[in-house]
Amino acid sequence: MNTHYGRTAREADLSGARWRKSSHSSGNGACVEVAETGGIVAVRDSKDRSGPVLRFYAAQWAYFISTAAEEAATGS
Repeated sequence: MNTHYGRTAREADLSGARWRKSSHSSGNGACVEVAETGGIVAVRDSKDRSGPVLRFYAAQWAYFISTAAEEAATGS
């Protein structure tokens, strides 16, 4: 099990998280919101704020974003 500062990503406290919408939101309602807290990045559907939340370690999220951007640029 991966841990960060002695806890799993699933255990991250998001009660004080400051959520922000994706900068690529087009206003059609298909948006995600992201919050960063204590080395954890949380992602949720903006239409279902009380629904499930995906949690990632910051390094994992950074890798995902850089890989997605690289594939978008190359059309892979």
